Amino acid sequence: MTQTLEPEAGTSPAEIADGWLADFGAALRDRDVRRAAELFAGTSFWRDLIAFSWNLTTVENPAGVTDLLTETLERTDPAEFATSEPPDTTDGVTTAWFTFETAVGRGRGLLRLVEEDGGWKAWTLLTTLYELKGFEEPRNELRAMGAQHGATKSRQTWQERRQAEAESLGSTEQPYVLVVGGGQGGIALGARLRQLGVPSLVIDKHPRPGDQWRNRYKSLCLHDPVWYDHLPYLKFPDNWPVFAPKDKIADWLESYTKVMEVPYWPSTTATSASYSEDTGEWTVEVEREGQPLTLRPTQLVFATGMSGKANVPTFPGQEVFRGDQHHSSAHPGPDAYAGKRCVVVGSNNSAFDICGALWENGADVTMVQRSSTHIVKSETLMDLGLGDLYSERALAAGVTTDKADLIFASLPYRILHEFQIPAYQAMAERDKDFYARLEAAGFDHDWGEDGSGLFLKYLRRGSGYYIDVGAADLVANGDVKLAHGQVDHLTEDSVVLADGTELPADLVVYATGYGSMNGWVADLIDTETADRVGKVWGLGSDTTKDPGPWEGEQRNMWKPTQVPQLWMHGGNLHQSRHYSLYLALQLKARYEGLDTPVYRLQEVHHTG
Repeated sequence: MTQTLEPEAGTSPAEIADGWLADFGAALRDRDVRRAAELFAGTSFWRDLIAFSWNLTTVENPAGVTDLLTETLERTDPAEFATSEPPDTTDGVTTAWFTFETAVGRGRGLLRLVEEDGGWKAWTLLTTLYELKGFEEPRNELRAMGAQHGATKSRQTWQERRQAEAESLGSTEQPYVLVVGGGQGGIALGARLRQLGVPSLVIDKHPRPGDQWRNRYKSLCLHDPVWYDHLPYLKFPDNWPVFAPKDKIADWLESYTKVMEVPYWPSTTATSASYSEDTGEWTVEVEREGQPLTLRPTQLVFATGMSGKANVPTFPGQEVFRGDQHHSSAHPGPDAYAGKRCVVVGSNNSAFDICGALWENGADVTMVQRSSTHIVKSETLMDLGLGDLYSERALAAGVTTDKADLIFASLPYRILHEFQIPAYQAMAERDKDFYARLEAAGFDHDWGEDGSGLFLKYLRRGSGYYIDVGAADLVANGDVKLAHGQVDHLTEDSVVLADGTELPADLVVYATGYGSMNGWVADLIDTETADRVGKVWGLGSDTTKDPGPWEGEQRNMWKPTQVPQLWMHGGNLHQSRHYSLYLALQLKARYEGLDTPVYRLQEVHHTG
C-alpha cells in the first residue's frame, strides 16, 4: 500500500518532499510500478530528459507513469533520491529540487507536490540526466592538468597536439559525430562533445564562425536578454549588453569556438549524404575550401537552424520586376535604399526590424500584413515574461541560468499555456494604450489562439510574433504604411495584392519565414529520408501551423528520430545551450557502447 505522507498541520515542506521521495525511491527499488504510480495525482505530468527513457518524453497521469516505468524501470535501476536544497510550499504546492542516480548516470530533478485524496501526490516531476558514470567531464576537481611536469624527451606542446589532431581529423581519423551547421547550435553541441571526449567535427559553409550573424541586416540585435542567452561552460561577461548586436554575437561565437577548442571546419559545404546498413556509417561528401572530401561519421546531426530553411515565395511577375527582391535572410541592410519605395511582405520579427531600419535610413516603407501577428513590448516581456527566471532580479533571488533552464523545462508543454496566459493578460493591461494605437492604425493583432502569447507561438509554429523594440510605433504612427492581403503578382515596378491594391516598389523583401528543418534532410540525403524523419518542430497543439495529434515534446528535436543515427539540433540560444547537454549525452552513450533503448520513439504524423 502507498505510504504517501499524510498532510498534517505543521508538516514542513522538507518532511513532505523527503517523505514523498523516500516512498518513490522505495517503490522503484522494490520494482513496484503500481505503488510508484499511486504517488502521482490524477492529473499529473512526468517529463524525462533521457534519465529513464533515453528520449525527451512526457507521460501523463498515473497510467502514463505506469507505462514508462513498466518499460524502463528494470534497466534504469534508479536510486539515491534526495532533496538537494530546502523545499518550499507556496499556494498549496510543495516544490523540491532533488538528485538521484541511475545504473549509468547521475541526475537532478524538480518535483511539485499537491494534496489529493488525503496525501501528497506528484503534480509535476522533472528528471534529467546530467552526467554518465565513468565518463564525467573534466571539470572542477577532474579538470586536466594542462602542464606536463617533469623531463620528457620528444615532448609535444599543447599547440603541437592540437595541430596533429587537426591534421588527422577527416583523413586518418574519422569523426564519430558530424555536425552539419556551425551556428550557435552546432557550436554549443561541438563544445559539449569536445568535453565529453567524443570525436566530432562541426562544418559550416561560411568562412568564419559567427558569419551566420555577421551576414544578416546590419540593425539586427538579439531580442532575448543576456541571461537567457549564455552558451555552455562560458557565460557572457557581467558587463555584456542586455541585447547584443549581431556582430558582437558573431565575434563571441568565433572566439568561443577557438577557446573551447571546438573542431570546426569553416568554408565547408556538405553536398550529399547516404547511410550504409552494412558499415553502420554515413558517407558524407563535402567540399572544403573548394576541395572534395569524403567523411564517414557514425552519427549525423543537422544543426542547420530551426529558422534556416527560407520560405521564398514565387509570384507571377517576379521575373519582370526591375527592382531588388530577396528573402529577409538575404537582406543586406538599408544603406542602398534611401529614398526608395520599399515593400516588406510579412509582419513578424524580421519584417518589423527591416521596416524600422529602412525607415530610419530615409526609405518609403510599406508593410504587407498577410495574417494576424502577436506583438509584445520588449521591456514588458523582460519584466513580466522572463524577469523571474532570466534577469538580475532572478539572480539576486538565487535563480541562476542553469536553475532557470530546469524550472522552465519542468513545466510540461501540455499545461504551459496555463502559466503563460495570466502573464500576457498582465502585459495587455500594462500596455493597453499601445495596443489601442496599433489596432487603430489597422494592424491585425492577436494574443495566440488561447491567449498564451509569444513563447507558445514560438514552440508551436516558430512564427507569428514580434518582440517590439520600437518599429511597432512606426506602424501605429503611420510612418511605416500598412497594407493587408495576399500578394497576387508583381509588375515591373510594383507589388499587386489580391484585392487589386498596387504598391509601387523599388525593393521587395520577402519576410515570409522558414520551413521545417527536414527540408535540409531532403536536400542533403533525399526526400524519402526526410519523410521518414517527418516534420521538425511543433507540439501537435492543433493550432495554426501546428497540426495534431498532440506530441508532448518538440517534434524530432534533440532526440532519436525514425532514421537511426540521424539527429536534429537547434533553436534559440537558450535551447541550443540547454538541450545540447542531453543530445551530447545520448551521443556519448552510443560512442561508449552503452545500452540506450529508447522509450516511445518519435512517431511521424506529418512529413513537413
